[in-house]
Amino acid sequence: MTIFEAIILGIVEGLTEYLPVSSTGHLIITRYLLQLGESDALKAFEICIQGGAILAVLGIYFSRVKGMVTDTLSWLKNRKNHPQLPAGMRLMLNMVIGFLPAAVIGLICSKYIKEYLFNATVVTTTWALGGVVILLYVRARKKSGQGFAGKNLEELSYLGALKVGFMQCIAMCPGVSRSLMTMLGGLFAGLSVAAAVEFSFLLGLITLGAATVHDAYEHGHAMITEIGWGPIIAGTITAWISAVVAVKWMVGYLNRHSLNIFGWYRIGAALVMLALILFAGLSV
Repeated sequence: MTIFEAIILGIVEGLTEYLPVSSTGHLIITRYLLQLGESDALKAFEICIQGGAILAVLGIYFSRVKGMVTDTLSWLKNRKNHPQLPAGMRLMLNMVIGFLPAAVIGLICSKYIKEYLFNATVVTTTWALGGVVILLYVRARKKSGQGFAGKNLEELSYLGALKVGFMQCIAMCPGVSRSLMTMLGGLFAGLSVAAAVEFSFLLGLITLGAATVHDAYEHGHAMITEIGWGPIIAGTITAWISAVVAVKWMVGYLNRHSLNIFGWYRIGAALVMLALILFAGLSV
């Protein structure tokens, strides 16, 4: 892999990781167009450059993360005098609760998911279905008059966080999009659009971080040997920069508009993938 190819993959990863469009599908198409083939090292590279996207969200929401850590440490020191959990610690617990279903199901099923579901046919199908789900959900929400309203992030219950966690597990199927499922999960749990988006981003810190560490540990040596440090660093940096752009854009966009644009985009992306399968020889 060249530095240029790593930069392209990093840009694609960063732009699509936190948007409800599935970074996996975009990386499959990009890998095909760059004629990079498939290997454990390449798949590990695509997971590990998520570290750049994680750093982007950590930087944007640093004050929120700092508040969680501060509240937790403060409560641990003074829990006898102040038994009630502070808001920041409750949010951190919600993130852990939201992560647990993916941790358990991922450990059990990840091998089979990678073996049987990581292909262009599955991604094409889930892209299209996800687009239809978004359009139908936005229509139903608009018809009910809900708009952007809902609970604040601090009002999310532990049960609500668990619901988001199980929704996140659906995104283990490539093409579904972790961001889409966690956003919808937050909305189903009664959060406002802004709060659902923020919780999706924060939950990604743990979920994506765990996936990055797991793949780096399992395939890190092969990745470094086969690809080298230069492309890894270049891909991570560009993923960080492009993720900052994508996250800031989406937060601003969804404060004024619905998810509709992502529904239509997913359907269009599915048609592109289908065309590559039928006419360009993309492996199914």
